[in-house]
This record gives sequence, structure tokens and C-alpha cells, in this order.
Amino acid sequence: MDQNVEDFLQSNNNFLPIRYFYSDIKKITGSLKDKLGKGGYGSIFKGKLRSSREVAVKILKKGKVNGQDFIGEVATIGRIYRVNGVGLIGFCFEGSKQALVYDFMRNGSLEKHIFSRGGQGTSIDCNEVYKIAFGVAGGIEYLHRGCDIQISHFDIKHRNILLEKDFNPKISDFGLAKLYPTDYNTISMTIARGKLGCMAPELVYRNLGGVSYKADVYSFGILLMDMASGSKNMDAYVEHSSQTCFPIWVHDQLCEGLNVPIKNVSKEDGSITKKIMIVALWCIQLHPGNRPSMRKALEMLEGEVDDLRIPLKPLFCPAELSTRMMELGLTMAKRLDALHQLVH
Repeated sequence: MDQNVEDFLQSNNNFLPIRYFYSDIKKITGSLKDKLGKGGYGSIFKGKLRSSREVAVKILKKGKVNGQDFIGEVATIGRIYRVNGVGLIGFCFEGSKQALVYDFMRNGSLEKHIFSRGGQGTSIDCNEVYKIAFGVAGGIEYLHRGCDIQISHFDIKHRNILLEKDFNPKISDFGLAKLYPTDYNTISMTIARGKLGCMAPELVYRNLGGVSYKADVYSFGILLMDMASGSKNMDAYVEHSSQTCFPIWVHDQLCEGLNVPIKNVSKEDGSITKKIMIVALWCIQLHPGNRPSMRKALEMLEGEVDDLRIPLKPLFCPAELSTRMMELGLTMAKRLDALHQLVH
């Protein structure tokens, strides 16, 4: 796998960013002194280039990231030329020593700003939420239709949306991304990708239809719902025990002509919240064919709330779909993938 990565780097040198030695990475980060955070694929450190430009350096775990993930990250960002995609400045690949050097995002991830339990995190107002949602939608739409090749991200979630100092959103972490020709309607996949709760159901339940860019639309819908409510949908946000699934409760409220009572949202901001909720409900429809494209989602976000039609009630949502069922589905998908590898 290391040789495959090296072959890729050599053959695609024309569009790749700067390649650093690991000794350069140590200098940039001051010997990994200022740790910004830690995720499943590695740790992130703050650094500074010789030009005094601030950067974020992700040191990858060799056991967590295979060569294909590394190629996906470098190859995808190398093709993105848009304000809503995080900039990859450079990379390091020296066997087990692997790193990615990004633009530094002063306000960190979206996650810490929309979830503020126990006084942690920084709350953002409704207009800021709308601005970020619109920016993220534009970024995903660009991935799907704006490049010379289609890119499906497959890991749209709060942690992977980074915010500049003016709260302009940037999509990051393209390790799970798939690149395919613009005329492809479905993607060949043997194993599910993404995070439970944000993952589109067709990635686990193949009888729902082929996997396509609509998987990103579903994840974006979950993101919208969380942004509008300020709470993760896997949590018991709604206080009444009978209202365990927040999206279904929202749908019922809207169908009855009622407002969705969200904490810390004024009446003046209620129409913005309602619009975001309706778009989210469209995006999390069970069947991919019932979800809008990202271009259509952008149009709905840009339009007037009174012009939006409320979609069908979600047949299931993250709070109803048990984690155990998802894990069983993922286990079966992994076994099928192993069988596929043996056959071929």
C-alpha cells in the first residue's frame, strides 16, 4: 500500500501541494507542541510556516488511515478551487510518518459552536447559523457539480466543518471521499462509509437504492437539523417521552401550523429556523430519489419560507434507527467486502 501511495504521488505531481519531510513538520509545529485536538484518524497541532502563516497540521495514525484514505484526501483537495473547501498547503509521506498541512481555521470546528452543554462552546445567532448553512450547502454543491469530476464526501458532519475568523465555513476531511466521472449516477461501494447518525441509510440498507451524491444530501440534512436546534438528534432533545424522534416531532409541528419552539431563538428568527427545518426534512428523506440535489437545497434556503412545501414524514430517523441495527448492518457490509476480496 505504501508503494501504491508513492506511485500516486509521483504520477500526480503536477497538481499536488508542497511535499514536506517529517523534519519540516517537526519545525513547523515546534516539535508538536501546541495540540489543537484529536480525532479518530490522528491528532491536530498548530504550526507556523517560515512566512509566519499559521497552519493546522494533522499527524495521521498509521493504523487508522490506510493508503487509500491518504490518496483520497490529497487527490480530492488538489482538485478543489473554492472558498468553501479547506486549503491543503502540503503533506508528508515517509512510511509510518504521515501528515497533512492545512490552512489554520481560527474559530475551529462548527461542533463547538452549536453544542454548548455545561457552558462549553460558543453560541451563534440564527442569522450566523443560516449563513454557515448556506456556505456549507454551496461547498457541497461545488463538490457534486462544480469540478471536472464528481466528488462525494461521505463524511459531512459538525466536526468536519471548520470556521474562519469571520465564520466563513470550510469543508474538511476528504479521506472518505470518492471521485467519479460527472455522468455517473451511482457509485460502486462494497463497504459503508461515515459516522453513525449522519450516515445515509442506503449505505447500510442496499435495498433502498444505489449509493450516490444523495448520501451527502442526507448527511447535510442531519447537520441542518442539529444547527437549527442546537442539539444532536441522537440526544433526547425533546423533553416529552413520546417525542423521542426530533425530526418526526418537527414534521408534526409544522404540519399542524405550529412553530418549532427552539431554545434561545426569538420570534423574529423563527422564520429562518422554520426554513432550515423544512429543508432539513427534505434532505433526510428515506429514499434517495425523494431528496433534493444540493442545487435545489440551495434554492430552497435562498427562497421564502412561505413558498416551501413540507415533505413527507421521515419513515425513520437517527433516534428511531437504533445504533445496534446500524452496527449489524455495518458488520454484514464488512463481511460482504471480505468475501468480495477473496473472490477477486
